[in-house]
Amino acid sequence: MEFWLIAVLLTFAATLAVLLPLTRRKTADAADGQYDLEVYRDQMREVDADAARGLIDPQSAEQARAEIGRRMLKAEHEAKQQDNTKIPGMQGARWVVLSAVLSVPLISWSLYALTGSPDVPAQPLAERMAKNPADGSVNELIARAEAHLAQNPDDGQGWDVLAPVYLRLQRPQDAVNAYRNAIRLQGESAERTLGLGEALALVAGGTITGDAQAMFERAAALDPNDIRPRFMIARGLMQEGRNGDAADLLQNFLDKAPADAPWRDQLKTAIERIRNPAVAAANGPDQEDVEAAANMNPEDRNAMINSMVATLDERLKQNPDDVEGWKRLVRSYLILNRRDDALAALKRGNDALAGEKRNDLVAFAKGLGLELAEVKP
Repeated sequence: MEFWLIAVLLTFAATLAVLLPLTRRKTADAADGQYDLEVYRDQMREVDADAARGLIDPQSAEQARAEIGRRMLKAEHEAKQQDNTKIPGMQGARWVVLSAVLSVPLISWSLYALTGSPDVPAQPLAERMAKNPADGSVNELIARAEAHLAQNPDDGQGWDVLAPVYLRLQRPQDAVNAYRNAIRLQGESAERTLGLGEALALVAGGTITGDAQAMFERAAALDPNDIRPRFMIARGLMQEGRNGDAADLLQNFLDKAPADAPWRDQLKTAIERIRNPAVAAANGPDQEDVEAAANMNPEDRNAMINSMVATLDERLKQNPDDVEGWKRLVRSYLILNRRDDALAALKRGNDALAGEKRNDLVAFAKGLGLELAEVKP
Protein backbone atom coordinates (compact mmCIF):
# COMPACT_ATOMS: atom_id res chain seq x y z
CA MET A 1 0.00 0.00 0.00
CA GLU A 2 2.84 2.35 0.83
CA PHE A 3 4.37 1.75 -2.59
CA TRP A 4 1.15 2.68 -4.40
CA LEU A 5 0.68 5.81 -2.30
CA ILE A 6 4.18 7.04 -3.12
CA ALA A 7 3.71 6.16 -6.79
CA VAL A 8 0.43 8.10 -6.96
CA LEU A 9 1.91 11.18 -5.30
CA LEU A 10 4.95 11.22 -7.57
CA THR A 11 2.84 10.70 -10.67
CA PHE A 12 0.43 13.45 -9.63
CA ALA A 13 3.30 15.89 -9.05
CA ALA A 14 4.88 15.11 -12.43
CA THR A 15 1.56 15.38 -14.27
CA LEU A 16 0.69 18.65 -12.57
CA ALA A 17 4.04 20.13 -13.61
CA VAL A 18 3.16 19.40 -17.24
CA LEU A 19 -0.51 20.42 -17.12
CA LEU A 20 -0.24 23.80 -15.40
CA PRO A 21 1.44 25.59 -18.32
CA LEU A 22 -1.21 24.20 -20.69
CA THR A 23 -4.08 25.70 -18.66
CA ARG A 24 -2.79 29.25 -18.93
CA ARG A 25 -4.09 31.48 -21.72
CA LYS A 26 -1.65 33.56 -23.65
CA THR A 27 -2.47 37.24 -23.08
CA ALA A 28 0.84 38.77 -24.08
CA ASP A 29 -0.31 39.94 -27.51
CA ALA A 30 -3.49 41.55 -26.15
CA ALA A 31 -1.56 43.24 -23.38
CA ASP A 32 0.92 44.70 -25.88
CA GLY A 33 -1.91 46.17 -28.00
CA GLN A 34 -3.62 47.77 -25.00
CA TYR A 35 -0.33 49.24 -23.86
CA ASP A 36 0.23 50.92 -27.23
CA LEU A 37 -3.25 52.45 -27.18
CA GLU A 38 -2.75 53.83 -23.68
CA VAL A 39 0.53 55.42 -24.76
CA TYR A 40 -1.16 57.11 -27.70
CA ARG A 41 -4.00 58.39 -25.48
CA ASP A 42 -1.44 59.87 -23.07
CA GLN A 43 0.28 61.57 -25.98
CA MET A 44 -3.05 62.98 -27.15
CA ARG A 45 -3.73 64.43 -23.68
CA GLU A 46 -0.28 65.97 -23.57
CA VAL A 47 -0.84 67.68 -26.94
CA ASP A 48 -4.15 69.10 -25.72
CA ALA A 49 -2.50 70.37 -22.53
CA ASP A 50 0.38 71.99 -24.42
CA ALA A 51 -2.03 73.69 -26.83
CA ALA A 52 -4.15 75.01 -23.94
CA ARG A 53 -1.07 76.51 -22.27
CA GLY A 54 0.03 78.07 -25.55
CA LEU A 55 3.21 76.02 -25.76
CA ILE A 56 2.43 75.02 -29.35
CA ASP A 57 0.42 76.83 -32.00
CA PRO A 58 -3.03 75.50 -33.03
CA GLN A 59 -1.80 74.30 -36.44
CA SER A 60 1.01 72.18 -34.94
CA ALA A 61 -1.38 70.83 -32.32
CA GLU A 62 -3.81 69.76 -35.02
CA GLN A 63 -1.06 68.00 -36.98
CA ALA A 64 0.11 66.17 -33.86
CA ARG A 65 -3.44 65.06 -33.07
CA ALA A 66 -3.85 63.76 -36.61
CA GLU A 67 -0.59 61.75 -36.45
CA ILE A 68 -1.43 60.28 -33.04
CA GLY A 69 -4.93 59.43 -34.21
CA ARG A 70 -3.50 57.68 -37.25
CA ARG A 71 -1.24 55.56 -35.02
CA MET A 72 -4.15 54.69 -32.73
CA LEU A 73 -6.22 53.51 -35.67
CA LYS A 74 -3.31 51.40 -36.91
CA ALA A 75 -2.83 49.81 -33.47
CA GLU A 76 -6.53 48.97 -33.19
CA HIS A 77 -6.48 47.49 -36.69
CA GLU A 78 -3.48 45.25 -35.90
CA ALA A 79 -5.11 44.05 -32.68
CA LYS A 80 -8.24 43.03 -34.59
CA GLN A 81 -6.12 41.21 -37.18
CA GLN A 82 -4.38 39.20 -34.45
CA ASP A 83 -7.75 38.17 -33.03
CA ASN A 84 -8.93 37.11 -36.48
CA THR A 85 -5.76 35.11 -37.28
CA LYS A 86 -5.77 32.87 -34.16
CA ILE A 87 -5.28 29.20 -35.06
CA PRO A 88 -8.66 27.51 -35.42
CA GLY A 89 -9.17 24.63 -33.07
CA MET A 90 -6.48 25.80 -30.65
CA GLN A 91 -8.73 25.06 -27.73
CA GLY A 92 -9.38 21.58 -29.08
CA ALA A 93 -5.66 20.94 -29.50
CA ARG A 94 -5.10 21.91 -25.88
CA TRP A 95 -7.61 19.30 -24.77
CA VAL A 96 -5.89 16.67 -26.92
CA VAL A 97 -2.58 17.42 -25.20
CA LEU A 98 -4.21 17.32 -21.77
CA SER A 99 -5.78 13.95 -22.56
CA ALA A 100 -2.46 12.54 -23.76
CA VAL A 101 -0.65 13.66 -20.61
CA LEU A 102 -3.32 12.19 -18.36
CA SER A 103 -3.31 8.89 -20.24
CA VAL A 104 0.40 8.26 -19.56
CA PRO A 105 0.07 7.52 -15.81
CA LEU A 106 -3.16 5.60 -16.34
CA ILE A 107 -1.60 3.32 -18.96
CA SER A 108 1.65 2.88 -17.02
CA TRP A 109 -0.19 1.97 -13.81
CA SER A 110 -2.28 -0.56 -15.67
CA LEU A 111 0.76 -2.19 -17.28
CA TYR A 112 2.66 -2.32 -13.99
CA ALA A 113 -0.34 -3.86 -12.25
CA LEU A 114 -0.31 -6.64 -14.88
CA THR A 115 3.44 -7.23 -15.27
CA GLY A 116 5.12 -5.69 -12.21
CA SER A 117 5.84 -7.12 -8.79
CA PRO A 118 5.08 -4.39 -6.26
CA ASP A 119 4.69 -6.92 -3.45
CA VAL A 120 8.23 -8.33 -3.76
CA PRO A 121 10.17 -7.19 -0.68
CA ALA A 122 13.28 -5.06 -1.11
CA GLN A 123 16.72 -6.59 -0.55
CA PRO A 124 18.95 -3.87 0.90
CA LEU A 125 22.63 -4.69 1.39
CA ALA A 126 22.39 -4.42 5.17
CA GLU A 127 19.62 -7.00 5.26
CA ARG A 128 21.49 -9.37 2.96
CA MET A 129 24.61 -9.00 5.08
CA ALA A 130 22.63 -9.94 8.19
CA LYS A 131 21.39 -13.28 6.87
CA ASN A 132 23.03 -16.66 7.45
CA PRO A 133 26.50 -16.69 5.80
CA ALA A 134 25.83 -20.18 4.46
CA ASP A 135 23.03 -18.73 2.32
CA GLY A 136 25.12 -15.93 0.80
CA SER A 137 27.08 -15.74 -2.44
CA VAL A 138 30.86 -15.44 -2.55
CA ASN A 139 30.64 -11.71 -3.22
CA GLU A 140 28.27 -11.23 -0.29
CA LEU A 141 30.57 -13.19 2.00
CA ILE A 142 33.54 -11.09 0.90
CA ALA A 143 31.53 -7.90 1.40
CA ARG A 144 30.56 -9.14 4.86
CA ALA A 145 34.20 -9.83 5.73
CA GLU A 146 35.34 -6.47 4.36
CA ALA A 147 32.68 -4.64 6.35
CA HIS A 148 33.73 -6.50 9.48
CA LEU A 149 37.41 -5.71 8.94
CA ALA A 150 36.64 -2.06 8.23
CA GLN A 151 35.20 -1.86 11.74
CA ASN A 152 37.74 -4.26 13.27
CA PRO A 153 41.02 -3.69 11.41
CA ASP A 154 43.00 -5.55 14.09
CA ASP A 155 41.20 -8.84 13.54
CA GLY A 156 44.15 -10.90 12.37
CA GLN A 157 42.08 -14.03 11.89
CA GLY A 158 39.77 -12.16 9.53
CA TRP A 159 42.68 -10.97 7.38
CA ASP A 160 44.14 -14.48 7.45
CA VAL A 161 40.92 -15.94 6.06
CA LEU A 162 40.34 -13.22 3.46
CA ALA A 163 43.87 -13.08 2.01
CA PRO A 164 43.86 -16.45 0.16
CA VAL A 165 40.33 -15.72 -1.09
CA TYR A 166 41.58 -12.53 -2.70
CA LEU A 167 44.45 -14.50 -4.22
CA ARG A 168 42.15 -17.12 -5.75
CA LEU A 169 39.88 -14.39 -7.13
CA GLN A 170 42.82 -12.74 -8.90
CA ARG A 171 42.75 -9.63 -6.71
CA PRO A 172 46.49 -9.56 -6.00
CA GLN A 173 46.80 -6.07 -4.54
CA ASP A 174 44.00 -6.76 -2.07
CA ALA A 175 45.71 -10.06 -1.29
CA VAL A 176 49.01 -8.28 -0.62
CA ASN A 177 47.35 -5.92 1.85
CA ALA A 178 45.46 -8.75 3.54
CA TYR A 179 48.52 -10.99 3.88
CA ARG A 180 50.58 -8.14 5.32
CA ASN A 181 47.90 -7.38 7.88
CA ALA A 182 47.62 -11.07 8.76
CA ILE A 183 51.39 -11.35 9.24
CA ARG A 184 51.48 -8.15 11.28
CA LEU A 185 48.70 -9.30 13.59
CA GLN A 186 49.06 -13.10 13.58
CA GLY A 187 52.78 -13.44 13.07
CA GLU A 188 54.80 -15.14 10.35
CA SER A 189 53.97 -18.57 9.01
CA ALA A 190 55.12 -20.44 5.95
CA GLU A 191 51.63 -20.33 4.45
CA ARG A 192 51.14 -16.59 4.95
CA THR A 193 54.61 -15.69 3.71
CA LEU A 194 54.25 -17.91 0.65
CA GLY A 195 50.86 -16.37 -0.12
CA LEU A 196 52.30 -12.87 0.16
CA GLY A 197 55.07 -13.80 -2.27
CA GLU A 198 52.57 -15.19 -4.78
CA ALA A 199 50.44 -12.05 -4.47
CA LEU A 200 53.47 -9.81 -5.04
CA ALA A 201 54.38 -11.81 -8.13
CA LEU A 202 50.85 -11.48 -9.49
CA VAL A 203 50.90 -7.73 -8.92
CA ALA A 204 54.06 -7.64 -11.04
CA GLY A 205 52.36 -9.56 -13.84
CA GLY A 206 53.91 -12.92 -12.97
CA THR A 207 57.46 -11.66 -12.54
CA ILE A 208 59.25 -12.85 -9.40
CA THR A 209 60.38 -9.50 -8.03
CA GLY A 210 62.99 -9.06 -5.33
CA ASP A 211 60.31 -8.65 -2.67
CA ALA A 212 58.48 -11.76 -3.86
CA GLN A 213 61.71 -13.78 -3.95
CA ALA A 214 62.48 -12.71 -0.39
CA MET A 215 59.06 -13.93 0.73
CA PHE A 216 59.58 -17.31 -0.96
CA GLU A 217 62.97 -17.71 0.66
CA ARG A 218 61.48 -16.85 4.04
CA ALA A 219 58.66 -19.36 3.51
CA ALA A 220 61.21 -22.04 2.60
CA ALA A 221 63.10 -21.31 5.80
CA LEU A 222 59.92 -21.51 7.89
CA ASP A 223 58.93 -24.86 6.38
CA PRO A 224 61.96 -26.78 5.06
CA ASN A 225 59.75 -29.61 3.78
CA ASP A 226 57.41 -27.53 1.60
CA ILE A 227 58.20 -27.89 -2.09
CA ARG A 228 56.12 -24.91 -3.22
CA PRO A 229 58.43 -22.04 -2.21
CA ARG A 230 61.37 -23.90 -3.80
CA PHE A 231 59.58 -24.01 -7.11
CA MET A 232 58.85 -20.30 -6.92
CA ILE A 233 62.46 -19.51 -6.00
CA ALA A 234 63.65 -21.63 -8.92
CA ARG A 235 61.27 -19.82 -11.21
CA GLY A 236 62.69 -16.48 -10.10
CA LEU A 237 66.23 -17.70 -10.75
CA MET A 238 65.22 -18.85 -14.22
CA GLN A 239 63.74 -15.46 -14.98
CA GLU A 240 67.17 -14.03 -14.20
CA GLY A 241 68.78 -16.53 -16.58
CA ARG A 242 70.28 -18.56 -13.73
CA ASN A 243 68.99 -21.94 -14.83
CA GLY A 244 71.91 -23.81 -13.33
CA ASP A 245 71.27 -22.30 -9.90
CA ALA A 246 67.57 -23.12 -10.21
CA ALA A 247 68.32 -26.76 -11.06
CA ASP A 248 70.85 -27.03 -8.21
CA LEU A 249 68.32 -25.63 -5.75
CA LEU A 250 65.69 -28.19 -6.72
CA GLN A 251 68.25 -31.01 -6.84
CA ASN A 252 69.40 -30.18 -3.31
CA PHE A 253 65.80 -30.30 -2.13
CA LEU A 254 65.24 -33.60 -3.96
CA ASP A 255 68.31 -35.16 -2.34
CA LYS A 256 66.89 -34.42 1.11
CA ALA A 257 63.30 -35.37 0.29
CA PRO A 258 61.74 -38.58 1.67
CA ALA A 259 62.10 -41.58 -0.59
CA ASP A 260 58.35 -42.07 -0.69
CA ALA A 261 57.48 -38.46 -1.55
CA PRO A 262 54.75 -38.61 -4.23
CA TRP A 263 56.31 -35.80 -6.25
CA ARG A 264 59.87 -37.16 -6.58
CA ASP A 265 59.50 -38.29 -10.19
CA GLN A 266 57.90 -35.03 -11.24
CA LEU A 267 60.64 -33.05 -9.53
CA LYS A 268 63.30 -35.10 -11.34
CA THR A 269 61.58 -34.33 -14.64
CA ALA A 270 61.46 -30.62 -13.83
CA ILE A 271 65.17 -30.58 -13.00
CA GLU A 272 65.95 -32.36 -16.26
CA ARG A 273 63.94 -29.80 -18.20
CA ILE A 274 65.83 -26.95 -16.54
CA ARG A 275 69.25 -28.48 -17.18
CA ASN A 276 68.44 -29.38 -20.79
CA PRO A 277 66.68 -26.50 -22.57
CA ALA A 278 66.28 -28.52 -25.76
CA VAL A 279 64.41 -31.23 -23.88
CA ALA A 280 62.32 -28.63 -22.08
CA ALA A 281 61.29 -26.97 -25.30
CA ALA A 282 60.48 -30.19 -27.08
CA ASN A 283 58.96 -31.99 -24.14
CA GLY A 284 56.98 -29.46 -22.18
CA PRO A 285 54.36 -30.70 -19.74
CA ASP A 286 51.71 -32.78 -21.46
CA GLN A 287 48.59 -34.58 -20.32
CA GLU A 288 50.62 -37.43 -18.85
CA ASP A 289 52.67 -35.03 -16.76
CA VAL A 290 49.53 -33.48 -15.36
CA GLU A 291 47.92 -36.83 -14.62
CA ALA A 292 51.11 -38.10 -12.99
CA ALA A 293 50.85 -35.30 -10.45
CA ALA A 294 47.42 -36.51 -9.34
CA ASN A 295 48.91 -38.27 -6.30
CA MET A 296 50.23 -34.99 -4.93
CA ASN A 297 48.24 -32.70 -2.68
CA PRO A 298 46.58 -29.79 -4.53
CA GLU A 299 49.12 -27.16 -3.48
CA ASP A 300 52.17 -29.24 -4.42
CA ARG A 301 50.56 -30.40 -7.64
CA ASN A 302 49.73 -26.88 -8.79
CA ALA A 303 53.18 -25.65 -7.88
CA MET A 304 54.80 -28.53 -9.77
CA ILE A 305 52.74 -28.16 -12.93
CA ASN A 306 52.98 -24.39 -13.04
CA SER A 307 56.73 -24.60 -12.56
CA MET A 308 57.02 -26.99 -15.50
CA VAL A 309 54.94 -24.69 -17.68
CA ALA A 310 56.98 -21.69 -16.55
CA THR A 311 60.15 -23.57 -17.47
CA LEU A 312 58.87 -24.21 -20.96
CA ASP A 313 57.77 -20.60 -21.28
CA GLU A 314 61.24 -19.38 -20.33
CA ARG A 315 62.86 -21.73 -22.84
CA LEU A 316 60.68 -20.38 -25.63
CA LYS A 317 61.80 -16.85 -24.84
CA GLN A 318 65.34 -18.03 -25.54
CA ASN A 319 64.38 -20.20 -28.52
CA PRO A 320 61.25 -18.62 -30.05
CA ASP A 321 61.62 -20.48 -33.36
CA ASP A 322 60.54 -23.81 -31.83
CA VAL A 323 57.05 -24.47 -33.15
CA GLU A 324 56.68 -27.72 -31.19
CA GLY A 325 57.51 -25.87 -28.00
CA TRP A 326 54.80 -23.29 -28.71
CA LYS A 327 52.31 -26.10 -29.33
CA ARG A 328 53.12 -27.69 -26.00
CA LEU A 329 52.91 -24.37 -24.18
CA VAL A 330 49.50 -23.56 -25.65
CA ARG A 331 48.22 -27.05 -24.84
CA SER A 332 49.67 -26.93 -21.32
CA TYR A 333 47.83 -23.73 -20.50
CA LEU A 334 44.60 -25.28 -21.76
CA ILE A 335 45.19 -28.36 -19.60
CA LEU A 336 45.55 -26.01 -16.64
CA ASN A 337 42.29 -24.24 -17.62
CA ARG A 338 44.20 -21.02 -18.26
CA ARG A 339 42.61 -20.10 -21.56
CA ASP A 340 43.71 -16.47 -21.50
CA ASP A 341 47.33 -17.53 -21.04
CA ALA A 342 46.92 -20.05 -23.86
CA LEU A 343 45.66 -17.29 -26.16
CA ALA A 344 48.54 -15.04 -25.11
CA ALA A 345 51.03 -17.84 -25.85
CA LEU A 346 49.39 -18.37 -29.23
CA LYS A 347 49.77 -14.68 -30.02
CA ARG A 348 53.42 -14.68 -28.97
CA GLY A 349 54.14 -17.80 -31.00
CA ASN A 350 52.37 -16.35 -34.02
CA ASP A 351 54.51 -13.21 -33.75
CA ALA A 352 57.73 -15.19 -33.28
CA LEU A 353 57.24 -17.74 -36.06
CA ALA A 354 56.99 -17.30 -39.81
CA GLY A 355 55.89 -19.21 -42.88
CA GLU A 356 54.89 -22.85 -42.49
CA LYS A 357 55.75 -22.92 -38.79
CA ARG A 358 53.33 -20.09 -38.11
CA ASN A 359 50.61 -21.79 -40.15
CA ASP A 360 51.29 -25.05 -38.34
CA LEU A 361 50.87 -23.40 -34.92
CA VAL A 362 47.67 -21.60 -35.94
CA ALA A 363 46.18 -24.81 -37.34
CA PHE A 364 47.18 -26.70 -34.18
CA ALA A 365 45.56 -24.07 -31.95
CA LYS A 366 42.44 -24.07 -34.08
CA GLY A 367 42.14 -27.79 -33.48
CA LEU A 368 42.14 -27.02 -29.74
CA GLY A 369 39.38 -24.45 -30.17
CA LEU A 370 41.60 -21.35 -30.09
CA GLU A 371 41.49 -18.58 -32.66
CA LEU A 372 43.82 -15.62 -33.05
CA ALA A 373 40.72 -13.45 -33.43
CA GLU A 374 39.99 -14.09 -29.74
CA VAL A 375 43.23 -12.41 -28.70
CA LYS A 376 42.57 -8.95 -27.30
CA PRO A 377 44.68 -6.25 -28.96
